[in-house]
Amino acid sequence: MKKIILLTGFEPFNKETINPSWEAVRTLQGWHEGDFVVHSRQLPCVFGQASKMLHQAVEELQPSIVIAVGQAGGRVDLSVERIAINIDDAPIADNQKRQIVDQPIVTNGPAAYFATLPIKAIVHALREAGLPSSVSQTAGTYVCNHVFYSLMHQAHEWGTTMRAGFIHIPYLPQQAAAHPGSASMKLEDMVEGLRIAIRTTMAHDVDMREAGGVTH
Repeated sequence: MKKIILLTGFEPFNKETINPSWEAVRTLQGWHEGDFVVHSRQLPCVFGQASKMLHQAVEELQPSIVIAVGQAGGRVDLSVERIAINIDDAPIADNQKRQIVDQPIVTNGPAAYFATLPIKAIVHALREAGLPSSVSQTAGTYVCNHVFYSLMHQAHEWGTTMRAGFIHIPYLPQQAAAHPGSASMKLEDMVEGLRIAIRTTMAHDVDMREAGGVTH
């Protein structure tokens, strides 16, 4: 039986008509190689609802690896996140017009969780392939971090061997055209980056030790 890789991306938000995370993730639905197969799910950009849908997908699929993906307009590369923090502090309202400020994601939960993906190895492999990438030290405090923290908390509570983490990606070129000065990346490069992230995770039980990390 093939191992299941779950990828998640978000619906558009903040007046955008497209979200590169979902465009990249849905492209990989059904992709299989070696002993794994990819399942893709779209999450709403809504506090609470997004984490609930993610938990349901994990329960249904019992994946070996989960990589949640989100848009980070303004970032210049594929940002592999190191840490999720236990706080919702939204700079803008979500897609149900709720703006949660200074509230814990999980009451009395740990302050933070580290990703269990081989983040340094992924960044190394992406750069070797000519794709700009970095380890990011902050996933923000919006719905992306909300989902990331909820995912890691679920894995911790279950005591599962499932490995999980989060990758932020830049705007697509058509989005950046409406945001002068913003960086962008072609969809094909984003998709290839996710393929590399999956292959690298499958190949590395232990992460590399390599200096690097960016605080956005």
